[in-house]
Amino acid sequence: MANNTSDTLSAVNDVARRFLIGTVVVAAALTLVGLTLLWPSDQALPSLTALGVTSEVYEAEVFDSYIDPCAGTDPEAGINCYKVGFELREGPDAGDLIVLDFPFLVSSPSFDAGDRVVMNRIPEAAPGFEYQYADRQRRSLLGLIAVGFALAVIALGRFKGVAALAGLAASVAVLLLFIVPSLLENNPPVTVAVVGSAAIAFVALYTAHGFNQPTSVALLGTLAALVLTAGLSAAAVAAAELTGFTSEESLLLTLLPGRIDARGLILAGIVLGSLGALDDVTVTQVSAVTEIRKADPALPRQALLRAGLRVGRDHIASTVNTLFLAYAGASMPLLVLFALSNQSLGTIANSEVVATEIIRTLLGSIGLVAAVPITTWLATMLKPSEVEAG
Repeated sequence: MANNTSDTLSAVNDVARRFLIGTVVVAAALTLVGLTLLWPSDQALPSLTALGVTSEVYEAEVFDSYIDPCAGTDPEAGINCYKVGFELREGPDAGDLIVLDFPFLVSSPSFDAGDRVVMNRIPEAAPGFEYQYADRQRRSLLGLIAVGFALAVIALGRFKGVAALAGLAASVAVLLLFIVPSLLENNPPVTVAVVGSAAIAFVALYTAHGFNQPTSVALLGTLAALVLTAGLSAAAVAAAELTGFTSEESLLLTLLPGRIDARGLILAGIVLGSLGALDDVTVTQVSAVTEIRKADPALPRQALLRAGLRVGRDHIASTVNTLFLAYAGASMPLLVLFALSNQSLGTIANSEVVATEIIRTLLGSIGLVAAVPITTWLATMLKPSEVEAG
């Protein structure tokens, strides 16, 4: 009887392994087909020059600041400005000195001698107005923080840390080389987001965790939840009749040649936004089941499934709260304005800008919840030998 049971379990595991490999191969093929069909062409992208956005950005250094009448005003009128002198450090006019006026507003920046800034150059502007203040120069600080982040990841993760950073670089590459250019060519946003997210999942997961059965399980759980999230999001956004025009950036897109689907961008954002959390949940679930299996290789599959789901429930409970706080933290100025509006919570939630974030958070969370049982069930199908190999 024991031999018959062992043979049955072995047959089930072999079928599960073939199903796993076959499904991954099919998913990879579909992703490659999607990338091929939706890959952006070499056509020139729309220019934002007419909207005051320039690609010529150069570094400058503050050498002086003082208060004086604003340019173009009568000194007797007493309309003063904060005048700041800049020395250009880069570009065709490097070494030149320019002076810009800043009105006395709360939003106006404050400068000290030696501050590094970046300036926009608009060659076609009237003489004397070719340069405009853009922002502080933060590249050195950002580079230092990036190096510190990389060192922290490598110090803890070692080789896996290096692999994780490589996966991150690949994700950025897919986003910048495929997803954004493809969206600008008015390809279906949801399809672009799903295909791009699948490509990121393949590269990031296998790069960080290796080509093995547990990683494939995490990948399939991620892809299944992504498809579910995309489908639910499409239905919810259509039912809520969201327009997508909830920010200055989205309104700016309407001025570009051709029509970019703002509603589709919401859907693409939901799918992409859920991917990072899905990777976390699915990999954690596979790791939990793997460790439980290693601790007790003889544990029945049903007991293993229940144990994995208990871990998943705890993970989901914290992850859902994390998603909410992440979106809330990014919208703090908006939340403060709504708090001052004296409107009811229902009225505030009904506004498109808040409703969009609610839909984004809740549907992303549904995808996370669905990923737990899917991934856990797939992980229990692995044989102990395959778990050890992972």
